[in-house]
Amino acid sequence: MTYLDNILEFHRERARADERSEAWLHEAITSRMASDPVGSVPRGFAAALAGPGLSVISEIKRRSPSKGDLLVGLEPEELANDYRRGGAAALSVLTDEQHFGGSVMDLVTARAAVDLPIIRKDFTVDRRDILDARLMGADCVLLIVAALNDDELVDFTTLAAEIGIDALVETHDEAEVERALAAGATLIGVNQRDLLTFEVDTDRAVRVRAAIPDTAIAVAESGVRGPDDAATLAAAGYHAVLVGESLVTNADPARAVADLIDAGSVA
Repeated sequence: MTYLDNILEFHRERARADERSEAWLHEAITSRMASDPVGSVPRGFAAALAGPGLSVISEIKRRSPSKGDLLVGLEPEELANDYRRGGAAALSVLTDEQHFGGSVMDLVTARAAVDLPIIRKDFTVDRRDILDARLMGADCVLLIVAALNDDELVDFTTLAAEIGIDALVETHDEAEVERALAAGATLIGVNQRDLLTFEVDTDRAVRVRAAIPDTAIAVAESGVRGPDDAATLAAAGYHAVLVGESLVTNADPARAVADLIDAGSVA
């Protein structure tokens, strides 16, 4: 089994053991909306990326399977505010605890600290994962084409829209872009990291961008090491970049975000 297979099996096994019903989760969402009618309104993740220039989705990521701990003592509130000061359009927060050291509390804390929209970065394998994302306050959910069949892609994309959040549909090649589009995706990511080997192919996003129609918002993910990469991806036609490790490990994350934006604006 590949590393991705192991991660997915972990999440599917956890979903099989989850005794909560969808009806219960829908009721919990309704209750949260009633108790916090302002704070529970989705912030519009996709809309935040549609402006001029290159938008930056800055990630709160504690650990990488390939590199281990990235920032010991990471404080989600502090990092979220650094990203906001740097001009980030949105946040990405890892909630996978087993493999990335994330948590639901990291997302909740970050959302309370800033007014930026947030994507729940996790391995979505069950409808209840999407409902959980809405319940914890996420404005977008990640759907990985390589992890889902066509029926699941359509079902999960539809469910996200029904409960008022966006879905970033992650692809790795032109064939997966076709599958994403067939499922109705309008927010499409291209991950430069091979999820089987975890190696980064910096040319992947540039090549695959041509398969994404102009009607969709295109996001380049992983392997964005600095301004030069941001400029290249902006020139290729990407609306946004999702950046984790190079920001988390930077001594001045606010400045690092601003530098990416500046580089994208002159591409």
